[in-house]
Amino acid sequence: MSEIRVNNITNRDGSTGTTVAGVPVVDSTSHFVVPSGDTAERGSRGRGVNGGTDNPSRSTIDYITIATLGNASDFGDLTRNTRGAGGCSSATRGIFAGGLGENIIEYITISSTGNAFDFGDLTTNRFLCDSATSNSTRGIFAGGYQPTGSIFLQTIDFITISTLGNASSFGDMSDRNFGSGCVSSTTRSIFSGGCKSESAANVFNTIQYVTISTTGNTQYFGDLTVARDAIGASSNSVRAVFGGGDTENPVTGTTTNVIDFITITTLGNAQDFGDLTVSRQRLGGCSSSTRGVFMGGLTVESPSTSTNTIDYITFSSTGDAADFGDLTSTYSETAGLSDSHGGLG
Repeated sequence: MSEIRVNNITNRDGSTGTTVAGVPVVDSTSHFVVPSGDTAERGSRGRGVNGGTDNPSRSTIDYITIATLGNASDFGDLTRNTRGAGGCSSATRGIFAGGLGENIIEYITISSTGNAFDFGDLTTNRFLCDSATSNSTRGIFAGGYQPTGSIFLQTIDFITISTLGNASSFGDMSDRNFGSGCVSSTTRSIFSGGCKSESAANVFNTIQYVTISTTGNTQYFGDLTVARDAIGASSNSVRAVFGGGDTENPVTGTTTNVIDFITITTLGNAQDFGDLTVSRQRLGGCSSSTRGVFMGGLTVESPSTSTNTIDYITFSSTGDAADFGDLTSTYSETAGLSDSHGGLG
């Protein structure tokens, strides 16, 4: 077997360089491929994932590298065709839960690609529309809708992300709630906006929160600048942004491009951040520590028209979103998650 011996690596004139020690031999019983690409592209944290879609319900999972720009790639498939699931994650595991008429929870390993596996069940069926948050330990699923009987839920479930099993009861939201935009810091989960019936008068702008490590009911945080449901959301550990939504009700639907922001640690009303590149509702959100990303969405309620648009913002600034790339197809009612969101520090 050949040996690779390296004493040092220098620049061309030999004046500077990094000493390499303790790696005199590469010994492998199979082939060895030297990693290529930058850090983000070699499977480190910074991956965003988007799963499930409507019209028709599909099992598709896409992924992006948040630090770069470009189109999404195929990740694998959920265990079922679904629409309106909720997505949350730790740094290693992504969770998809619920969907239209479903209580199924499933998981993926974010750093790899492949199909999802069964995790357990929610306490009830939930059409979540991205109403899910997490820190590194616990995932939370709030509100939702059950088509049979047109029931709008206010209950909250939780799971321990590292342990397979069924969800348990956490508490209740302040009222019945469908389609809130949800984010988290390491300690706090935030639920913004939503609606409590199919009447336009019941779309609201309330922002609520819970402390993730405890159980109990939500508390009042403040208000959005515009009442709406079906909101896309993303955050780092300090700032949360809420993009798009439906300003009328879940049936007729009037989309918006508004982006609001809050400081997660400080109670108070949201402020205007800027605008999405495309007005839409029922969109997925994901984030890194620096970027918030909005994926897909419904641009027209009837006839149903979805988009493959991905756009992004930089948390530290305010301003309009910029184009990121495209999903592998036109999607709405998707669940977004990442391995580097605000709940992970």
